[in-house]
Amino acid sequence: QDSPLKAVQMLWVNLIMDTLASLALATEPPTEALLLRRPYGRDHPLVSRTMLRNILGHAAYQLLVIFTLLFAGQSRPERSWGPWEPVGI
Repeated sequence: QDSPLKAVQMLWVNLIMDTLASLALATEPPTEALLLRRPYGRDHPLVSRTMLRNILGHAAYQLLVIFTLLFAGQSRPERSWGPWEPVGI
């Protein structure tokens, strides 16, 4: 069986993903309060309730938009855009 990604391709994917993550962490300077905060314990959840609410809300919004475009976008009447051909999907 052949792997869908070769070793060099996996290294490139890893390099790109790690670079973007490190840029996201490096662009905001740490505040004094953040540096003095005690670390979270092992029993604290990794994703807080606020984060979970935001993740689920954003996922619902994306699903609403994509399904609206998928199903309601096809029933849209054709429009003429001047002397050119009508724009269709």
